[in-house]
Amino acid sequence: MSAETVPDAPASLADLAYERLRDRLVVLDIRPGAPLNDDALAKEFGVGRTPVREALKRLEADRLVVAYPRRGTFATTVDMTDLGHISEVRRALEPVAAADAARRSGPAARAEMRALARTVAELGDSPRLTQRELMEHDVEVHRSIYRNSQNPYLQDVLVRHDNLATRIWCLVLDRLPTFAGHVGEHVDLLEAIVAGDADRAAELALAHVTGFEETVRAVL
Repeated sequence: MSAETVPDAPASLADLAYERLRDRLVVLDIRPGAPLNDDALAKEFGVGRTPVREALKRLEADRLVVAYPRRGTFATTVDMTDLGHISEVRRALEPVAAADAARRSGPAARAEMRALARTVAELGDSPRLTQRELMEHDVEVHRSIYRNSQNPYLQDVLVRHDNLATRIWCLVLDRLPTFAGHVGEHVDLLEAIVAGDADRAAELALAHVTGFEETVRAVL
């Protein structure tokens, strides 16, 4: 093993634990308020307690878990009053990410998003897809756009806020009869990015985020 590879091992284990925990918290597989035991998680993931503890610290910064002295660590509750604050950030930054992706994406990134657009377009012909599966496609599209904005700081902020928005989404998912239509909005957005139309991409991203907030408020 080379000297350069040694420092990366602990970080990669922590990243693995972080990603697995994050995704379970976001889709509410770990229910809001549930306790998180680092020993049990370490055994489940096949890693030591240190990577799990590092992951939990990152998740606390993401507002997905909360730690209480002498009580332990818990999944955060989903507070519907946070919807307005989260949406305010997303309305400001989602259009920026979409426009940046339209301006900066190279051939490989455009091919990726073109393929995503085809996949999303075909979802309407898949009546067996569950709301949960549709939501996972929604998350995939957003993360692709953030990544292809080629601004890691913007990506970091938006991933965190999209995760919090998705938790709210999951809480009301069974009361959303038009979720497939919401996911389908991504087709035009992705096509605008692939075409390099930054203004159109920003406009569609803003409409999508605004529609999300309005839809959730309508079912509350």
